Amino acid sequence: MKNSIAILFLIIALLIGCNERSGQPGEPCSVQLPEIHFTRSLNDAVNNASAENKEITIHSDAKKDYFNDPDGKLSNGTAPVLLAEVDNTKSFTLTAKVTPLFKTTYDAGALYIFSTETLWHKFAFEQDERGKTRIVTVRTIDTSDDNNHEAITQDHVYLKISSDTKTVGFYFSTDNVTWNLARLYKNNYPKVIWLGISSQSPIGSGNSTMFENCSLTDKSVKDFRTGL
Repeated sequence: MKNSIAILFLIIALLIGCNERSGQPGEPCSVQLPEIHFTRSLNDAVNNASAENKEITIHSDAKKDYFNDPDGKLSNGTAPVLLAEVDNTKSFTLTAKVTPLFKTTYDAGALYIFSTETLWHKFAFEQDERGKTRIVTVRTIDTSDDNNHEAITQDHVYLKISSDTKTVGFYFSTDNVTWNLARLYKNNYPKVIWLGISSQSPIGSGNSTMFENCSLTDKSVKDFRTGL
């Protein structure tokens, strides 16, 4: 009798565990870089990625984007995103050198905080309507906002997302030394989140983005104004 009860509790625990894990985004994968391990793939990202040493390139096919349009007309959740699981009750910092190919308007490479399809943040190096390449942030809570920041004249930029569990900050740099604040807000994400990298081409024929020196650490920046 005792054995039967123990087996029953084990089955229930396994079912609960499966239900909890079923909320994970995308599909399982394993893309290992020296300082980050991507274990989930959105929109077939793993089959559109090529990794070598500290570099990884993600290709986006035509008309791929991640944006929850306020009026619904331009909503598109098809961009490939590789994701790494993070314990959001602890500090973290994600950094990468981002170099998109930039063929046409809105082509971009981006870092992500991802929880669900209606709760995420995209931090992008994107080509705008006038052909300038600039920093763009898209914070999504059900629907997405869209914020254009500083124009960048070189072909690459360094991006950083950091949190001390209470605050999350987004920073960019042209030299990986001096960091500029793009956005800062309260970390209201759940206990488990996903950090990722992505490429997009919302109105174009496709785009590839190279990510170099991707790093995910368990420390936050000390100064949320300077990003250091």
